[in-house]
Amino acid sequence: MADNKQHNIIGITHGDINGIGYEVILKSLCDNKIMDICTPVVYGLAKAASFHKKSIDLPDFSFQFVKSTDQLSTRRPNLLNIFDDEVKIDLGTSTKVAGQMAERALYIAGKDLKNKHIDAIVTAPINKDNIQSEKFTFPGQTEFFEHYFGGNNHKALMMMVSDNIRIGFVTNHLPIQKVSAAITKELVYQKLEILHNTLKQDFALDNPTIAVLSLNPHAGDNGLIGQEEKEVLRPTIELAFQNHINAFGPFPSDGFFATAAYRKFDAVLAMYHDQGMIPFKFLAADGVNYTAGLPIVRTSPAHGTAYDIAGKNKANSQSMRNAIYLAVDILKNRRRNQQ
Repeated sequence: MADNKQHNIIGITHGDINGIGYEVILKSLCDNKIMDICTPVVYGLAKAASFHKKSIDLPDFSFQFVKSTDQLSTRRPNLLNIFDDEVKIDLGTSTKVAGQMAERALYIAGKDLKNKHIDAIVTAPINKDNIQSEKFTFPGQTEFFEHYFGGNNHKALMMMVSDNIRIGFVTNHLPIQKVSAAITKELVYQKLEILHNTLKQDFALDNPTIAVLSLNPHAGDNGLIGQEEKEVLRPTIELAFQNHINAFGPFPSDGFFATAAYRKFDAVLAMYHDQGMIPFKFLAADGVNYTAGLPIVRTSPAHGTAYDIAGKNKANSQSMRNAIYLAVDILKNRRRNQQ
């Protein structure tokens, strides 16, 4: 692991080669501050990196190309080549080979993280459709990391993080018609417990407070518009509070965000993807996706492949930089917590 060095080793998977992944990675690694706080190694393709570098005109940038993490440079960004053959790049297009290369990077970087050759992973955006294979059957990268590093002992919580708001999710990439059945006392309590623990361990908050959003409009209106608040959420919040988890609610999400009530809490627990993701993207500039609850640290920029602007030098790289910063901060907090 990187403990014998001054810097943490941060693995960065290249994501979908036809999207903006390389652009935001390259722009981020041009920032000298990154090299001051960590040793980055991109799990990607040397030729793809060169292609994207030319497309966004970065003549002064260069990688140290390595075959393993034993060869990493601490003076400039590294690229570990995951595939030697020629790979066709079709900017702005979903292709099977792009999915295969995204999957390959995840498994190689994941293995290095499991073997403690790197300290954390930052993942560039993938296309959730073209990455599907016999081996990769997950609806997103959060679920992949939960499967690869969690098992029966550790469950993951998808968490969106910015300077002004943190939102966790009870359900992630789940069709709306399946959400209600998934909202059980056991699952909500599990997610509350993970969120509480990660706020203490990973964000160094001594006595964190959590707002729980309702599932139904108007928090169910005392059962008139649904029973989940009365039968599931309120009893679970009461149980959590009895177990020293400062959970409050459930709050109707429209009024909660409209009145900026989120500012009164350290984090918010949303019931489903869009309930939390829409306000987060309105309120948070350059946010980060963090996979909480696992023994490893994984972050990602809070945006997708953005095929429509791929190769046009229009992508904002701040979210990727913030993902790297957050990974380093969480590593520091975890180590401090273990002392």
